[in-house]
Amino acid sequence: MKISSREIEVRYAETDQMGVVYHANYLVWMELGRTQLIKELGFNYAEMEKDGIISPVLDIQASYKKPLRYGDTATIKTWVEEYDGIRSVYKYEIFNGKGELALTGSSKHVCVKKDNFRPISLKRSFPDWHEAYLQAMKKPEDEREQV
Repeated sequence: MKISSREIEVRYAETDQMGVVYHANYLVWMELGRTQLIKELGFNYAEMEKDGIISPVLDIQASYKKPLRYGDTATIKTWVEEYDGIRSVYKYEIFNGKGELALTGSSKHVCVKKDNFRPISLKRSFPDWHEAYLQAMKKPEDEREQV
């Protein structure tokens, strides 16, 4: 399974009056993790958008475990958990600089035509992207079964 990793240095502007990262900023970091994963797979959302396709969020979940503070380094781990050719579910884990789990989360997306919001099949419209997602979800035991 392909797991992307990205580090973010917590900026002062991302904290609240309690001195911890404001909860909504984790959603932004999840997006950064997702776009990093897609980039590592060889693709780019901006290129897809040029073709008139966007990928809105259908559902998002975040479970906060430990606070992050100004000056901490957050590490975002991101992977494709589910994919059916139309919908994608990404999973996230965000760790603090000590390697402690600060957040678990997921987001569900669908690719749609920008002009009418009708869902499209990645398998048909972007076959390379489709195949990359299938490969990214493979676990080591899946690869052994094919040998």
